[in-house]
Amino acid sequence: MSITLSVHGAAHTVTGSCYLLQSGKTRFLVDCGMFQGAKTLKALNYADFPFSPAEIDFVLLTHAHIDHSGLIPKLVKQGFEGPIYATHGTIDLLSCMLPDAGHIQEFEVENLNRRNAQRGRPQVTPIYTVADANDALRAFSPVAYDTWVEPADGIRARFWNAGHILGSSSIEIEIETGLKQPRKLRLLFSGDIGPDVKSFHPAPESPENLDYLICEATYGSREREPMTLEARRDLLATEVNAALNRNGVLIFPTFAVERTQELLADLLALVATKRVRDVPIFLDSPLAIRATEVFLDHADDLESGEEFRRAMRSHQVRTTETVAESMMIERVDGSHIIVAASGMCDAGRIRHHLKNRLWRDNTTVIMVGYQAEGTLGRILLSGAKAVRIQGEEIKVRAQIRSLDVYSGHADGPGLARWVAERGPVLRGTILVHGEEEGLTGLHERLADLGLDGERIFAPDLDEVFDLLAEAPEARRRPAPRRLQPEVVGRQDWHNDLSKLWLDISEQLEKAADDRARNVVLRRIRRALEEGQDERPQDHK
Repeated sequence: MSITLSVHGAAHTVTGSCYLLQSGKTRFLVDCGMFQGAKTLKALNYADFPFSPAEIDFVLLTHAHIDHSGLIPKLVKQGFEGPIYATHGTIDLLSCMLPDAGHIQEFEVENLNRRNAQRGRPQVTPIYTVADANDALRAFSPVAYDTWVEPADGIRARFWNAGHILGSSSIEIEIETGLKQPRKLRLLFSGDIGPDVKSFHPAPESPENLDYLICEATYGSREREPMTLEARRDLLATEVNAALNRNGVLIFPTFAVERTQELLADLLALVATKRVRDVPIFLDSPLAIRATEVFLDHADDLESGEEFRRAMRSHQVRTTETVAESMMIERVDGSHIIVAASGMCDAGRIRHHLKNRLWRDNTTVIMVGYQAEGTLGRILLSGAKAVRIQGEEIKVRAQIRSLDVYSGHADGPGLARWVAERGPVLRGTILVHGEEEGLTGLHERLADLGLDGERIFAPDLDEVFDLLAEAPEARRRPAPRRLQPEVVGRQDWHNDLSKLWLDISEQLEKAADDRARNVVLRRIRRALEEGQDERPQDHK
């Protein structure tokens, strides 16, 4: 009998979490998430799964974030018929998140197909629709924390609070091996581990004494200053007051789930104590509005649930459900605050607000979450002077700020402590859900704590582990790969093309006159022609 683990996402990148385990004839997934970031990576969402959905027996889901759950409707659409096990909080959040993701697919593909028709390009089909998402919700089966479920003979799983978002879990799995030693194989998938400072959840909990630990490394290289809830609010007050004193608009790109609710609770607390002046706060995200209602329904399960209930009764928060209501925010005079999704600025209504506001020097944009490589949010944080949004060039005159106190992830020391507390880990620690810096940083921290560096792995996309082999030889590389390792988690040619367009535009603007502009254009044309001339030689 063999037991294998295939890493089909979140490998050298922070999105697309998806792990396939096979034990004898049983095949199941832990997570089935959507890829985000560079277009080359997002193209995997449209491609075939690297496995047959119809052959998957069940799914264990760590939490509701789309990078962990967002391809479940596609899985069901393509033939998966088994149960999906998740906590009550996760299922309640996904009841609004997955249909919203389907709506975004339909809306964005409709717009893309309109542009494709104008350009003579082929039409594109959505990854899935709202109807597909609603169909997938019927497959969910709720589980309680710290309670064993047995979804297949010889396999059982237990969900532990991960302290990340409402309903988030680390998942412990025991698999009968059919061998005398080891009789059972014990694995733990961390999911996303919450930080030390958070408004709603207690510290993460998990078991010890494992064979394998599959651990996230999002902030593995980062160390945050010790922080209390009041200190976090002080930092927020400083940033908000600086933005409002410029008599402009303050924009928060946020993730609709958890980050939005924590941010709103802190903003309203600051207004209530007069540490921030009373200005309109627009919650401009239908998903965040519905997710907030789920949080209110679960307020009794939150550590500061009653305070959150009181805060959300405030008159300051104005919700904008429809597109028309969202567009009307542009007409509001005076300083105000806009909280809109998505957190990485790559989808949703935030792009509309950035198009309208980035070029104004009294605008402030504050990032409060992780910005993956290749996303608009990461490009803005890197200091870009201009960006392209939906094919349009937008100058960046706004203040771009980062407030890394609302992350839903533990920092490097926090992750290292959490891993150390799970010990001993007998066979191997597998680092996932991290870019190069995070993976390297956490690997070094764990080695410094005494873990065997030879038994700490950072797999590439689609790499397979033989979990019953001796750990250092536990890997083999399949072929062909969906993406080569050097492409994953980095800016791609689409990002380079956007920057090239902006560079060309800047050179033309700087040129003294039309004659100088024509010189620039002739040089570009000549370079293109030389590239055409060289192409046949490359194939000799």
